[in-house]
Amino acid sequence: MQIQIVSVGKIKEKYIKQGITEFEKRLRPYCKLTMDEVNDEQAPEQMSEKEMIKVKDKEGERILNKIKPNQYVIVLDLQGEQWSSENLAKHMEQLSIHGKSQVSFVIGGSNGLSNDVLKRADQKLSFSKMTFPHQLMKLILMEQIYRAFKIQKNEPYHK
Repeated sequence: MQIQIVSVGKIKEKYIKQGITEFEKRLRPYCKLTMDEVNDEQAPEQMSEKEMIKVKDKEGERILNKIKPNQYVIVLDLQGEQWSSENLAKHMEQLSIHGKSQVSFVIGGSNGLSNDVLKRADQKLSFSKMTFPHQLMKLILMEQIYRAFKIQKNEPYHK
């Protein structure tokens, strides 16, 4: 399976970078992983609704440029479905069985995702009703992808 993670913004914190590097290593036996970071749009702290849409649209264009037409796209969105780790494992396995072996996970910036990116999504997934920093979300997502492969293979993984 080919897994792509498209995210907005650069990872700055050393501890998050270390965690991401660790899960990159752990995922190598299970999938071909690529990670594409797109630049976040510089914006003032206080924005009008119109300005926020413009920022999300610019980031959205960058995201969509990284996604191939044949990829199955799962966006992380607060309004998405909430799954257990087992549900994610089952969903990824079903995608693979049905010939959708190229999966792209998308993590938006601090303002969320553009309507165009949300429309492109095949699946909207929410990890929680809580809001997480998008940089930390990348690490959490990678851990859950790794856990999904361990569940699929019925391999032990610490709980």
